[in-house]
Amino acid sequence: MKPSIVVSWLDLERLERILDRLPAAQSNARDALLSELERAEMVEPWDMPPDVVTMNSRVRFRFAGSDEDVTMTLSYPKDMKDSGEQLSVLTPVGTALLGLRVGASITWQRPGGGTFEATVLEIDYQQERAGELHR
Repeated sequence: MKPSIVVSWLDLERLERILDRLPAAQSNARDALLSELERAEMVEPWDMPPDVVTMNSRVRFRFAGSDEDVTMTLSYPKDMKDSGEQLSVLTPVGTALLGLRVGASITWQRPGGGTFEATVLEIDYQQERAGELHR
């Protein structure tokens, strides 16, 4: 069973526009993100709990079986730069992290079989908490 997630209506609106324009070659990414969004609790952006991973959040997480933390910014595809510090919401990891609370873990299927599990450890930056709703 997947953990509950929280998404603002503003992020949902922006993500739906992206999903509507995705090419057929990215149907797996679209379907995975749609599945996550369908089970999300919607909130006003200004009511977003500060411990939830939202779009543009800088999040620290760890994969099960690893001793190393990973810190990345959950980004829209159009905002991706080749910095190694961003994670597209259209990747399996990005889709899995969206809407999770600090302390929550999620497991998902690898494309070739097997599973991944990640746990959210901390949110270093969240645009809603910073009052930057139009980013």
